[in-house]
Amino acid sequence: MQLEDYFNFLAPNDIRLKGTRVGIETILYDFIHRARTPEEIAQTYPSLTLEQVYATILYYLHNKEAVSKYLADWLEWNHQQVKAQHLNPSPTAIRMRKLRAEQRKKKKNAQVSPR
Repeated sequence: MQLEDYFNFLAPNDIRLKGTRVGIETILYDFIHRARTPEEIAQTYPSLTLEQVYATILYYLHNKEAVSKYLADWLEWNHQQVKAQHLNPSPTAIRMRKLRAEQRKKKKNAQVSPR
């Protein structure tokens, strides 16, 4: 079995583990940026096997330059999406922000006023 056999290469910016909807960025973000072990990652995502997690890490190590660019592009896209959502929030997000602000205000008033 070739290492690439573990993956579906759907597009240059979309590599997923075969038989799942999980992208390699999910595993690699946990491994690289959260310093999680392969065992911890496999426990976090029940649809993945430990073998798939190790295959993803090995694929990264064998293709470090290309996969690092893939991850950097994914992170940039992610940041752009968060920024766009923040600048143009949905009605639900606006309601949630108002509720959080009200809760913070109530909590602050409860701490300030003696009983």
